[in-house]
Amino acid sequence: MSTLMRIDLFGKSFTSEEIGAYPDYKGFGGRGFTSKVVFAEVPPTCHPLGENNKLVIAPGLLSGSSAANSGRLSIGAKSPLTGGIKESNVGGNVSFKLARLGIRGLILDGKVPPGELVYIVVGKDGVVFHDALRFKGMKNYELVEKLKADFGERAGILSIGPAGEMMMGSASVACTDTNGHPSRHAGRGGMGAVMGSKGVKAIVVDDNGAAGVEYSDKEAFRAAAATFRDALRSHDVTKPEGALYTYGTNVLTNIINEAGAYPTRNFTSGRFEGAEKISGERMTEIIKERGGRHYHSGCTTCIIQCSNVYLNKNKEYVTSALEYETIWAHGAHCGIDDLDAIAEMDRLCDDYGLDTIETGCALGVAMAGGIKSFGDAEGAIELIHEIGKGSPLGRILGNGAAVTGRLLGVEDTAVVKGQGLPAYDPRAIKGNGVTYATSTMGADHTAGYCVATNILRCGGYVDPLSKDGQVDLSRNLQIATAALDSAGLCVFVAFAILDIKEGLEAIPRMLNARFGWNMTLDDVAKHGQEILKVERAFNDAAGFTKIDDRLPEFFKKKKLPPHNTVFDISDEDLDTVFNF
Repeated sequence: MSTLMRIDLFGKSFTSEEIGAYPDYKGFGGRGFTSKVVFAEVPPTCHPLGENNKLVIAPGLLSGSSAANSGRLSIGAKSPLTGGIKESNVGGNVSFKLARLGIRGLILDGKVPPGELVYIVVGKDGVVFHDALRFKGMKNYELVEKLKADFGERAGILSIGPAGEMMMGSASVACTDTNGHPSRHAGRGGMGAVMGSKGVKAIVVDDNGAAGVEYSDKEAFRAAAATFRDALRSHDVTKPEGALYTYGTNVLTNIINEAGAYPTRNFTSGRFEGAEKISGERMTEIIKERGGRHYHSGCTTCIIQCSNVYLNKNKEYVTSALEYETIWAHGAHCGIDDLDAIAEMDRLCDDYGLDTIETGCALGVAMAGGIKSFGDAEGAIELIHEIGKGSPLGRILGNGAAVTGRLLGVEDTAVVKGQGLPAYDPRAIKGNGVTYATSTMGADHTAGYCVATNILRCGGYVDPLSKDGQVDLSRNLQIATAALDSAGLCVFVAFAILDIKEGLEAIPRMLNARFGWNMTLDDVAKHGQEILKVERAFNDAAGFTKIDDRLPEFFKKKKLPPHNTVFDISDEDLDTVFNF
């Protein structure tokens, strides 16, 4: 059974309906489900923080099953950061639990009455509302500990910190990891602000007594899942004791720095002289020295184990995990080469409920604008506390890099559709530049991760410094990623399935055995295309034009050391990305 659960926040009631009653939603999960609902039910011109926006939470199609790396959750709405459609993707333990309860998606309608704050418990018997005013202003770690005391260590919890309550554009939704820490975040696009605008402090998912997922053909599913698992376990990037297992996502720091694509000091250089000090190799050494864990499954059913547990100098828990994007955003982007300071910033962002990428982008812009100096780690930490306090400066920073750059007069602010660029300079990895420019989500590396082919040579090779082939590469990866997000699969499985045909073919086999479908690989691609078409249609109706599918001007004009390249893919070529 797959159900759609609607939660009426003002009336504090819920309804549960079979997904079959909604033909347009039936074959979709994860991002596909959230985008379908937002397109169909959210007025494109509504205020993102108004009562007509909806917060949609959906496990992937394969979530709740034994499929490796299928524990991804999608949270969608109209974004207060971009003004367009948004799906923010997160790991942790909630997706698995929702799927075991037979829930294809939660739709949060309206707002609680003025002056109220609630938390919601979702279980096998439905939804229960609780007053949360005693938790008002509470940070995520304290909040989650209090909720676990009532609902048990194994509960899955989505929550917001002070940033979400203050409805900041960079506010995230925290998700508990496999150890119960609120360290996995649906960070991008301000989904925490939407949750805060609705007066919801937390959602507790209790799968005690859940029936679990049903299979159309369990034996066929097991066989397909085994093929998929074996592909992940045999690829150099994803296998046990492979690159991601050994060094985490931060394995990329030295690689991207060597490629001259590591954005440094607000995108003024492609190499950071302090990269070695904050690299995955150095991070792993520190973790081992202090008794932490350099490999860890932060998401249910993960076998890649790219997460980690980072301890401070006193061997006390700080965060799980310290990721490549976070380390770049608070490190090289701000000229900081102190891993302990970066880990502290990561912990603060998790606690206040902030997207680490957008926050780091805003900090780098603030440094370019003279608020602090590049390399000032203590100053960066002070600024994050300003965000948490909601001071005037903090509210500027907490609303992201675009707002910060505009108010400080920083011309070279790296954003697309109001969202800060992640940790790959588009002048040196041009495929990612195409994705940043054209993604329905704003600048988003995971929407079409061309680094896999441009740099790591998975699925072939397209020269990252050449403009040739980048549009086709980005288009194909954006389509594939939309389908993976709908399935609830981690984007990192792409490394293996781009190179191992059997692993790729196992995905439709798993979907068919799970649901009784008859999908082919071509059907999976069409699935991704349909998701992108729906997202584009929403953005068009919200007022987006082709001008919004552009990188900031300075990427075309200012050469990036050390290769001294510019982003030279024409606007006309960018306009062909969605020709399918």
